[in-house]
Amino acid sequence: MPEPDISFRDRPINMNEKGGRKWIYAKKPKGKWYRRRTVFSWFVLLFFIAVPFIRVNGHPFVLLDIASRKFILFGAIFWAQDTFILALLMLSFVLFIVLFTVTFGRLWCGWACPQTIFLEMVFRKIEYLIEGDFRKRYKLDSGPWTSEKVLKKVSKHAIFIAISIAMTNTFLLWFIGTEKWFILISEPIRDNFSGFIVMLIVSGFFYWVYSFFREQICTMVCPYGRMQGVLLDSKSIVVSYDYFRGEPRGGKTDGDCIDCRQCISVCPTGIDIRNGTQLECINCTACIDQCDIVMKNIGKDPGLIRFDSDHGIKHGHNSIWNARNRAYSVVLLVLFSFFIYTLLSRPDIETTILRTPGLLYQENADNTISNVYNIKIVNKTHENMPLEIHLISQEGLIKMAGSSMDVKDQAMFESMFILFISRDLLKSDNTEVEFGIYSNGELIETYKTSFVSP
Repeated sequence: MPEPDISFRDRPINMNEKGGRKWIYAKKPKGKWYRRRTVFSWFVLLFFIAVPFIRVNGHPFVLLDIASRKFILFGAIFWAQDTFILALLMLSFVLFIVLFTVTFGRLWCGWACPQTIFLEMVFRKIEYLIEGDFRKRYKLDSGPWTSEKVLKKVSKHAIFIAISIAMTNTFLLWFIGTEKWFILISEPIRDNFSGFIVMLIVSGFFYWVYSFFREQICTMVCPYGRMQGVLLDSKSIVVSYDYFRGEPRGGKTDGDCIDCRQCISVCPTGIDIRNGTQLECINCTACIDQCDIVMKNIGKDPGLIRFDSDHGIKHGHNSIWNARNRAYSVVLLVLFSFFIYTLLSRPDIETTILRTPGLLYQENADNTISNVYNIKIVNKTHENMPLEIHLISQEGLIKMAGSSMDVKDQAMFESMFILFISRDLLKSDNTEVEFGIYSNGELIETYKTSFVSP
């Protein structure tokens, strides 16, 4: 086997010898894997667009309201007080990505990443429709500015801008919800001018990424590709070239690879998969389809490029499980089980009672001492909850600001109250008191805080 040419590692794949941008004109893919990826992308796009409109008991199915520190995930509401539970969920998700990458490489990037979905399945398809396949696009870009070129470029970029604006608004739905979004678009621009400017800036960013920066997000910006260097091993299933079967190249010897370079022409990041696993490879399978077409045309079996591991190519069989996979799986199972436990065991309400800042105590004529408290109650259920608060640690009188403590489903109640305790019952200048929160006569939560006195 000849020594491999590793000069491709001397510079980024999308830079030329002078350090300038090398535009990639990828050939339009076709084949069974591309069809599968297209269908899968439809479901991903449908999920991205439809989820903000799905409601459970009148509430969003998913809402990431960062401004209000309120997160709804699959119908379950999380507030700032649930940071620990959200952290467990995030750690579980990160560990799942690590386990998935160890086992199947960068499959996420080629099949489910929004960057790839929108670039390859939306913007690129529009480009193919208006400007044609790679040869026509290259000829159009390198040729003079004719009326045909102006018409095609203006049409393409006008559609790109419209899609970028639609993407921004869809993205916004995940963070503000459909009600606020409908209010925003129905009001005059002058009433929400700052928000309108932000929308234009984000839309401009999307337009720039998908019109000009493109695959460089995957090859130069995204850190996920660089993670492969420490996560992949010889048993990871990735898009692989069977060098035992394909070498030596040229079609004049026993090697099946005829060095037609079709796998390179169809690659959206411009790599040569025959050089082995590279961080630029997003496992999109375009090279698999193209190579299978060539193999069929020359009367060879498909699969010269396929999903396989280095171990599978060398030994003829795959075994994705090893000590590292099992270790990650066990840790993920434990972590996710703990997340489920904390989610199911969390209280229906979350109460915070604190003395009002800046106030100490008040001495009253009836021989009582009073403290002023702020109370905040978060309802984490889908039911309206009528609540009452009582002092359960000793005798005392509570005067609440307002007449009721009815907390709507998935809402927050905030108020103030004054606690009066007889001076005779206070043994120190800082007494621990315990409150009970009742709903329909049932104690559902207790909260301890301090009561200060002379």
